[in-house]
Amino acid sequence: MLDFSLSDEQTQLQELARDFARNEIIPSAAHHDKTGEYPHAIAEKAWKLGLINTHIDQAYGGLGLGVLDACIIAEEIAYGCSGIATALEGNSLASAPVIVAGSEEQKKEFLGQLTEKPCFAAYCVTEPGAGSDVTGIQTIAKKSGSDYLITGSKMWITNAGVADWYFVLAYTDPSLKHKGMTGFLVPSKTPGITVGKKEWNMGQRASDTRGITFENVRIPEKYRLGKDGDGFKIAMKAFDHTRPVIGAGAVGVARRAMEEATKYAMERKTFGQSLASHQAISFMIADMLKDIEAARLLVYRSGWLIDRGERNTRAAAIAKVFASDMVMRVTTDAVQILGGYGYSQEYPVEKLMRDAKLYQIYEGTSQIQRLIISKEIFDRA
Repeated sequence: MLDFSLSDEQTQLQELARDFARNEIIPSAAHHDKTGEYPHAIAEKAWKLGLINTHIDQAYGGLGLGVLDACIIAEEIAYGCSGIATALEGNSLASAPVIVAGSEEQKKEFLGQLTEKPCFAAYCVTEPGAGSDVTGIQTIAKKSGSDYLITGSKMWITNAGVADWYFVLAYTDPSLKHKGMTGFLVPSKTPGITVGKKEWNMGQRASDTRGITFENVRIPEKYRLGKDGDGFKIAMKAFDHTRPVIGAGAVGVARRAMEEATKYAMERKTFGQSLASHQAISFMIADMLKDIEAARLLVYRSGWLIDRGERNTRAAAIAKVFASDMVMRVTTDAVQILGGYGYSQEYPVEKLMRDAKLYQIYEGTSQIQRLIISKEIFDRA
């Protein structure tokens, strides 16, 4: 039996996140977009309300909620501002490797930090010369007694400048390609770490994105996740938990763009009648709604599958690529409907369009999602 309704608890979560977005995020979104200032005050309020770290088990101070629950929250937060949403969601990706592969001691130490106080973590995989091709990373972790020495550079790291610890992917044996990669948990205050300048990006400017350099950073063996060679598998498995949430954020941005376009189309008069009365405009908005609804269903299904303990790699890739491409279309059409006003900072749709582009890039580009889907089709045929 299928049931598309939310539970009472999920409805309450949705209402809490929706109120938070309208009252705390939207009034500050333009400020953080213009200044690039990290939303510390908003993040602290979200932490106190339990809107971040929801995926962490109750044994480590979290709420122990599922991926579907996180999707419900993410849509509402991104509706307010996807840059702030990315800042708040950074912990989800960084902690996912710990959740899927961490020892009990690692979970208590690193997940416990996130729930004990408002603090952040960062997922460090991408490098200046290695984005979609993860096997192209150059960061090396050499054994030194019972420790490891990590040397290399990471790039485009969300929350890099505010994180208390990092998940770092490095080669322990480059000759083995992806089977020679190992994951480490690295406290950000460890000697040898240099955090770069904040990148000024096209959109999502509230998110703190920087490069990080590691120079012979000594990490004890107890901070290695799993065994040597498990890193790639762990890093990729984390995406099954987080890609549905990214897709949900895209749905939230698209919903906001559609509402702004609808409001404008009903108020704006052309040729003696409202824009909405013109079929060319009303059809554009109708297409927005159908695509938003479809994306939400794909997102919910991908979250529902992994919450049931089922493999969701294909479903997560489908949800992520559909929602990411959808939000780019919807925000572009919203700008078109508003015309000159849409291209101006006087209205929020120009920011929504700039913010939307990142959904097609981070946590696996739209092209990578298509690669995953095609492999799922042909390798399992």
